[in-house]
Amino acid sequence: MRKELSATLKLSIPIIITNMAQIAQGLVDSAMVGAIHYKQLAASSLAINSIAIPHVICIGLTMAIAPLVAIARGRQDAVTASAVVYNGVWLNTFFTILVFLLCFFCSPLLMHLKQDPEVATLAIPFFKLLAFSLIPMIIFLSLKQFSDALEMTKTGMVIGLASIPLNAFLNWIFIYGNWGAPRLELAGAGIGTLITRTVEAILMFIIIFYHPAYKRYVAARRQAWHLKTKQLKEILMIGIPSGMQYAMEAGAFAVSGIMVGWLGATAQASHQIALNIASFSFMASLGLAQGGSIRVSHAFGRNDRDGMRRIGISTIYGGFAYGFFCVAYFILLRYQLPLIFTKEPAVIQMAAILLFYAAIFQVSDATQTIGVGLLRGIRDVKLPTLLVAIAYWGIGIPVGYWLAFPMKMGASGIWLGLVVGLTASSVFCNRRFLVKSRIIPA
Repeated sequence: MRKELSATLKLSIPIIITNMAQIAQGLVDSAMVGAIHYKQLAASSLAINSIAIPHVICIGLTMAIAPLVAIARGRQDAVTASAVVYNGVWLNTFFTILVFLLCFFCSPLLMHLKQDPEVATLAIPFFKLLAFSLIPMIIFLSLKQFSDALEMTKTGMVIGLASIPLNAFLNWIFIYGNWGAPRLELAGAGIGTLITRTVEAILMFIIIFYHPAYKRYVAARRQAWHLKTKQLKEILMIGIPSGMQYAMEAGAFAVSGIMVGWLGATAQASHQIALNIASFSFMASLGLAQGGSIRVSHAFGRNDRDGMRRIGISTIYGGFAYGFFCVAYFILLRYQLPLIFTKEPAVIQMAAILLFYAAIFQVSDATQTIGVGLLRGIRDVKLPTLLVAIAYWGIGIPVGYWLAFPMKMGASGIWLGLVVGLTASSVFCNRRFLVKSRIIPA
């Protein structure tokens, strides 16, 4: 088991770093706009929560590329692997353009979510820019999924790390109005994000097309680079349920954020701080899940059932270990971490309380995303989607609402509901993987 976990970590660590680099862009945005005023931070929260569901549905579609490429790689089929990424990029880009148009024309709805009117007004321009930036982000992630499936995970890592200072520099220009640029505040953060994501997509394309490590797959382009019904169907069969799985979780957090907004701008800003920090830690769990999924897919493709089981169990153990580390980290630093984003005493106090609840769900959060990833690696996505829906929307959200409002626990009640939902998702998905792998009886 230790050997398998070590191999999964070797593959996963660059993915984890890339994921953290992506979320770090949002943390940089929040910290830089939070320095202006806490209502700017609350507006950032509203925009991010409102775009969360379409955002993760788009990301979920890209998640189909890695297991399909890894299975083809396990079968030594370079043409199919190349066809998957070509069809995946076109399909995902087309879908994301539709999502952008929907978000753009629906943006006035932010004024009707019972939020602070000033916060909603500030959020709309940022929301539109985030929606537009989804297009280059999805192109980058689609290409990155292909690279990761080939175990070339350092490519995305290098680009992701380079994006952090670029995003911060562009924010410095457009948020604060430096170098002759207008002072755009929160909208300036949106412009910085759009430019950064565009640069990432261009760099990823250039590297894949010209680097020798990808030559075998690029060389197959005459046979593979055509829109093919077979590949499109396979991507949709995995991508749509995967997108829905992520949408269930992100939607639960997004609805929770909107419910917190009913409690006022201070509660909303506190929620966004705790969510930013929890999201950053989640990127490591997600990277481990992606690494485990790729290795399980590779074993699945070469019909190595014993290897598939060993990889899965060792990855779940790794998720438990990481989750317990995060529990200690969140509890010990719950009063220090909010200082990165704001100096408002009331916001810091409430954020510290929410970080305590975030600490409670770290183990569940880590293991549930690993369970989902392992099931995706063996192409089991339909029933897990239903299980995730039940966990978040049948259990977590109702419990959170009941605790927050009828029981008058406020934001703390909403976060306790998230604890319950994540725990249920972890139990459901990991048990299913253990059953499907014949580790435990049905």
